[in-house]
Amino acid sequence: MAGFIYGSFMSKAPLLIDRSSLARRRSRSKAGRGYFLHQEAISDLQDRLQMITKPFTDITIVTGHPAPWAEAFPTARISPDDEVLNLLPNSNDLVIHAMSLHWANDPLGQMIQCRRALRPDGLFLASLLGGKTLNELRIALAEAETIIRGGVSPRVLPMADIRDLGALLSRAGFNLPVADSHKVHATYLNLNDLMHDLRSMGETNAQSARSRQFTPHRMLQKAEEIYRDRFGLPDGRLPATYEQICVTGWVPDESHPEPLRPGSAKMRLAEALNVPEVPLND
Repeated sequence: MAGFIYGSFMSKAPLLIDRSSLARRRSRSKAGRGYFLHQEAISDLQDRLQMITKPFTDITIVTGHPAPWAEAFPTARISPDDEVLNLLPNSNDLVIHAMSLHWANDPLGQMIQCRRALRPDGLFLASLLGGKTLNELRIALAEAETIIRGGVSPRVLPMADIRDLGALLSRAGFNLPVADSHKVHATYLNLNDLMHDLRSMGETNAQSARSRQFTPHRMLQKAEEIYRDRFGLPDGRLPATYEQICVTGWVPDESHPEPLRPGSAKMRLAEALNVPEVPLND
């Protein structure tokens, strides 16, 4: 899974993600089993859009997995999640970054590019995996590798915290930023079953700093042993947590509400709530 580097999309910082490796992994993803998180994200975003009365006519979806999104939004234009997005300025009233932002070397740069592609009062929606994703696997692999090899190599990448994403929306120039999350829980027969699911999703390790050494079978056995001891369910299956984060931001427009200046209120809070006001002790 992928983590985040903050900065301009033209940054010269070392790249966290090996995009060539990521493309190879995505090419092996499979419909059906490999798309269950995408279907969860699609259902969530469709519900959110139904609650918005504004109609959207110029929609672009940025994603590394076009098939499920093209089917769910047949009138939308699909654009790959390249480092430099193929988006024209002021060309959209809705841009959805679909289950790919957690793979970005520069998520802020991706947001800024989406912001430039939107017209005033345009909406940016992004669904991505968050920092609590695969926490069980992360712990089991780290402990097993420490025992077997005496150290830890990058295997499950850190992903963004929901508070960081809210701050990035503001930095990218969006108005009314909102970030929320929910957890999707899955269970697996064993560790190999989980790894097979991640390969089907195209979500296996594509870090630039990943170990190129062959993972010994005894290390995987140890990881599964730790996984079962720490997190195993009574029925013998292994649980896996996926945190799905949704972020929302609007391009500033004169129709949006503006916050009042401090001190401009015409009524005290206690009066508005009809409760007694209790002074604080110095």
